[in-house]
Amino acid sequence: MRNLSDNLPTELKGHTALVYNLAFSPDGKRLATAGFDNLVKIWEFPSGRPLLTLTGHTGPVYCVTFSPDGETLASSSTDRTIRLWKAADGSPLRELKGHTDIVDSISFSPDGKTLASGSGSADKSVRLWDVAEGKELKNLGSHANSVYAVTFSPDGKRLASAGADALIKIWDLAAGKELHALKGHDIAVTGLVFSADGSRLYSIGFDRYVRQWDVTSGKETQKMGPTPDDLYGIALSRDGKMLATSGYAGNLTIWNLADGKPILTRKLKFGAYCVAFTPDDKAVVTGHNDHACYLTPVAP
Repeated sequence: MRNLSDNLPTELKGHTALVYNLAFSPDGKRLATAGFDNLVKIWEFPSGRPLLTLTGHTGPVYCVTFSPDGETLASSSTDRTIRLWKAADGSPLRELKGHTDIVDSISFSPDGKTLASGSGSADKSVRLWDVAEGKELKNLGSHANSVYAVTFSPDGKRLASAGADALIKIWDLAAGKELHALKGHDIAVTGLVFSADGSRLYSIGFDRYVRQWDVTSGKETQKMGPTPDDLYGIALSRDGKMLATSGYAGNLTIWNLADGKPILTRKLKFGAYCVAFTPDDKAVVTGHNDHACYLTPVAP
């Protein structure tokens, strides 16, 4: 494997189909990838050495995420299930059933006790699950179409969801009800991430813009773009100063959140469906339709 000067791998190859999602463990020592080959893979980082291949899903895997303590990995699939795995050895813990369509997105609460999920157009629901018991806690409500993204606020008091209806919903979890419906995107919203302090929410969509929202008021406060292609991937740097977006045609952009301007724009060879910052924020990893993941330094 070719290496950069700091010994990070330039590519990870092991899936036999599109890599749709990826996530680093909290300690940054492992990277999980979700493939349309029905597999979840865990890689050692920064060596790039393959560690585990998790089998069990019977359809393409759409999302992977580590629990805040790094001990549990969750994955979701077109098979309408969510699976929880022991991150250390990949052994299955439990299977969460209840959705009636693709589970597009999952997110752990900051305390790791609750998992949120959003589902496809035959379901359209946003649900909360008890991680320890594997049981559904609450069906918060639904969107008018597929739910593509769910994410908890850093304090765990709110959940944001978004989807094909071009709406972003902010849910008050204590009250169990919708707090805001954010309108600005005019086509599907595909990704969400809260700022480090939870005061702002960033969204991406097929309108090719990145939008910033004030969480308290529900008002749009900034718009970045347009980008060259439909956006699928979004990630916040660990220091909270940069945002990465990636798209269907392989365009990667690193944004400086202080001024809303690009630090880096790069046309990658293949469509990039997901993106994540490396633990030191010096590079990003993207997942592609050529079955591989690639690493790109942040510095131009």
